[in-house]
Amino acid sequence: MKRSTLAVLIPAWNEEATVADVVSKIREVGLYDVIVIDDASTDQTADRAAAAGARVLSLAVNLGAWGATQTGIRFALKKGYRQVITMDADGQHLSSAIPHLLAPITAGNADMVIGSCTERGSHARKIAWRFFRGMTGLEIEDLTSGFRAYDLAAMRTLASKKATLLEYQDIGVLLLLIHSGLRIQEMQVPMRLRVSGSSKIFSSWFKVAEYLLLNLILCTSHFMKAKPCSYVSNRGTL
Repeated sequence: MKRSTLAVLIPAWNEEATVADVVSKIREVGLYDVIVIDDASTDQTADRAAAAGARVLSLAVNLGAWGATQTGIRFALKKGYRQVITMDADGQHLSSAIPHLLAPITAGNADMVIGSCTERGSHARKIAWRFFRGMTGLEIEDLTSGFRAYDLAAMRTLASKKATLLEYQDIGVLLLLIHSGLRIQEMQVPMRLRVSGSSKIFSSWFKVAEYLLLNLILCTSHFMKAKPCSYVSNRGTL
């Protein structure tokens, strides 16, 4: 049997209630290379992910969503994967949409595709989206979606040292890829409501303020001297 060149990466922190179901549903659509990056969980996340058939990378310390995701990307590169999909462990993202996210990459029209669902946005989330669209000039609607597809060029860029200090995967990743000359597309996809728990970023107004401040610093410090460049944001609908 030919080895897959696609890996599905799932960063997870204390998601024991949902991670097994997420892994199982991915495997049900024929994708067996599922890698869960357990971000130093204090519950049974790692055990339940492994029991469902995932390969589990257990981190010794909590690195946050982006640190865990970058760990997964680096691991995927080492193992020879040429494409990765990132999904949340909370059950919001539907595995049935994976082929649609991959289509622009397979066709050679994009290096990264974002699975977008603006209907899910809370008031706080929409404020953050509007703020950063205005500041960065990005026309992407769902800036915080963790449901993304990356090709090999994007994987290599995001595995590099210059991507290591990004606090969050959304704004920093997008700006880094764009300023590296890579192409981004956005596709509207359906998502489910979170089964349990709450957003790590949008759980309180204090967290939102912290998120806005850190990304503001990122935008002004890392990219203020960068040469402006264009990007592709062809919005499809599933």
